[in-house]
Amino acid sequence: MPPLLYLTEDWRAEAERKLKSELSPERMDRATTSLAHIHTDCPGGGTKYLLFRLQDGVLTELLLGQGEAPEAEFQIAGPYDVFARIARAELEAPNAILTGKLKLKGNMLKALKLAAIADRVNKVLIGIPSVF
Repeated sequence: MPPLLYLTEDWRAEAERKLKSELSPERMDRATTSLAHIHTDCPGGGTKYLLFRLQDGVLTELLLGQGEAPEAEFQIAGPYDVFARIARAELEAPNAILTGKLKLKGNMLKALKLAAIADRVNKVLIGIPSVF
Protein backbone atom coordinates (compact mmCIF):
# COMPACT_ATOMS: atom_id res chain seq x y z
CA MET A 1 0.00 0.00 0.00
CA PRO A 2 1.38 3.43 -0.88
CA PRO A 3 1.59 5.94 1.97
CA LEU A 4 -1.60 7.87 2.66
CA LEU A 5 -1.78 11.60 3.36
CA TYR A 6 -2.39 11.96 7.11
CA LEU A 7 -5.85 13.20 8.13
CA THR A 8 -7.48 12.66 4.74
CA GLU A 9 -10.59 10.57 4.11
CA ASP A 10 -8.47 7.75 2.65
CA TRP A 11 -6.27 7.74 5.78
CA ARG A 12 -9.38 7.79 8.05
CA ALA A 13 -10.92 4.85 6.17
CA GLU A 14 -7.72 2.82 6.51
CA ALA A 15 -7.50 3.72 10.21
CA GLU A 16 -11.07 2.53 10.75
CA ARG A 17 -10.43 -0.70 8.83
CA LYS A 18 -7.24 -1.47 10.79
CA LEU A 19 -8.72 -0.59 14.19
CA LYS A 20 -11.77 -2.80 13.60
CA SER A 21 -9.70 -5.72 12.32
CA GLU A 22 -6.83 -5.57 14.83
CA LEU A 23 -8.52 -4.60 18.11
CA SER A 24 -11.13 -7.00 19.47
CA PRO A 25 -13.63 -5.89 22.13
CA GLU A 26 -11.59 -7.88 24.67
CA ARG A 27 -8.35 -6.06 23.70
CA MET A 28 -10.30 -2.81 24.12
CA ASP A 29 -11.39 -3.95 27.61
CA ARG A 30 -15.01 -3.68 26.41
CA ALA A 31 -14.76 0.07 27.06
CA THR A 32 -17.50 2.54 26.17
CA THR A 33 -16.14 6.03 25.63
CA SER A 34 -15.49 8.76 23.09
CA LEU A 35 -12.29 10.65 22.35
CA ALA A 36 -11.60 13.60 20.08
CA HIS A 37 -8.08 14.27 18.80
CA ILE A 38 -8.06 17.97 17.96
CA HIS A 39 -5.23 18.98 15.60
CA THR A 40 -4.54 22.72 15.54
CA ASP A 41 -2.25 24.54 13.11
CA CYS A 42 -2.85 22.01 10.32
CA PRO A 43 -1.08 22.39 6.97
CA GLY A 44 -3.08 24.91 4.98
CA GLY A 45 -4.40 26.38 8.23
CA GLY A 46 -7.27 25.56 10.50
CA THR A 47 -8.19 22.77 12.86
CA LYS A 48 -9.07 19.15 12.12
CA TYR A 49 -10.42 16.50 14.45
CA LEU A 50 -10.61 12.73 14.66
CA LEU A 51 -13.48 11.50 16.80
CA PHE A 52 -13.37 7.91 18.07
CA ARG A 53 -16.49 6.34 19.59
CA LEU A 54 -16.32 2.96 21.32
CA GLN A 55 -19.31 0.93 22.52
CA ASP A 56 -18.53 -2.17 24.60
CA GLY A 57 -15.03 -2.29 23.09
CA VAL A 58 -16.19 -1.95 19.48
CA LEU A 59 -15.22 1.05 17.36
CA THR A 60 -18.62 2.31 16.25
CA GLU A 61 -17.51 5.57 14.67
CA LEU A 62 -14.34 7.27 13.46
CA LEU A 63 -15.12 10.74 12.18
CA LEU A 64 -12.75 13.17 10.47
CA GLY A 65 -13.76 16.80 10.25
CA GLN A 66 -12.70 20.42 10.25
CA GLY A 67 -13.39 23.09 12.84
CA GLU A 68 -14.92 22.41 16.22
CA ALA A 69 -15.07 18.75 17.23
CA PRO A 70 -18.35 17.15 18.31
CA GLU A 71 -18.80 16.54 22.02
CA ALA A 72 -16.69 13.69 23.42
CA GLU A 73 -15.96 12.28 26.85
CA PHE A 74 -12.28 13.12 26.33
CA GLN A 75 -10.49 15.67 24.18
CA ILE A 76 -6.79 15.71 23.40
CA ALA A 77 -5.76 18.93 21.68
CA GLY A 78 -2.51 20.24 20.29
CA PRO A 79 -0.57 21.20 17.20
CA TYR A 80 -0.70 19.00 14.09
CA ASP A 81 3.08 18.53 14.20
CA VAL A 82 2.88 16.96 17.70
CA PHE A 83 0.24 14.46 16.54
CA ALA A 84 2.38 13.77 13.44
CA ARG A 85 5.39 13.00 15.66
CA ILE A 86 3.22 10.55 17.63
CA ALA A 87 1.96 8.97 14.39
CA ARG A 88 5.59 8.52 13.25
CA ALA A 89 6.47 6.92 16.63
CA GLU A 90 8.90 9.77 17.42
CA LEU A 91 6.96 10.82 20.53
CA GLU A 92 4.69 8.89 22.89
CA ALA A 93 1.27 10.37 23.61
CA PRO A 94 1.57 10.15 27.43
CA ASN A 95 4.87 12.07 27.28
CA ALA A 96 3.27 14.70 25.04
CA ILE A 97 0.48 15.14 27.60
CA LEU A 98 2.80 15.18 30.62
CA THR A 99 5.08 17.79 29.01
CA GLY A 100 2.16 20.02 27.97
CA LYS A 101 2.60 19.52 24.22
CA LEU A 102 -0.96 18.11 24.18
CA LYS A 103 -3.82 19.10 26.50
CA LEU A 104 -6.22 16.46 27.84
CA LYS A 105 -9.76 17.37 28.92
CA GLY A 106 -12.02 14.90 30.69
CA ASN A 107 -12.14 12.80 33.86
CA MET A 108 -8.46 12.23 34.66
CA LEU A 109 -9.10 9.15 36.82
CA LYS A 110 -11.01 7.45 34.00
CA ALA A 111 -8.37 8.63 31.51
CA LEU A 112 -5.69 6.81 33.52
CA LYS A 113 -7.81 3.64 33.47
CA LEU A 114 -8.19 3.94 29.67
CA ALA A 115 -4.52 4.76 28.98
CA ALA A 116 -3.70 1.19 27.89
CA ILE A 117 -6.55 1.29 25.36
CA ALA A 118 -5.34 4.60 23.94
CA ASP A 119 -1.87 3.10 23.62
CA ARG A 120 -3.26 0.13 21.66
CA VAL A 121 -5.13 2.49 19.32
CA ASN A 122 -1.99 4.60 18.77
CA LYS A 123 0.07 1.50 17.94
CA VAL A 124 -2.42 0.53 15.23
CA LEU A 125 -2.44 4.07 13.80
CA ILE A 126 1.37 4.16 13.75
CA GLY A 127 1.20 1.10 11.45
CA ILE A 128 -0.51 3.07 8.68
CA PRO A 129 2.05 4.17 6.05
CA SER A 130 1.54 7.95 6.12
CA VAL A 131 2.81 11.16 4.57
CA PHE A 132 2.62 14.35 6.65
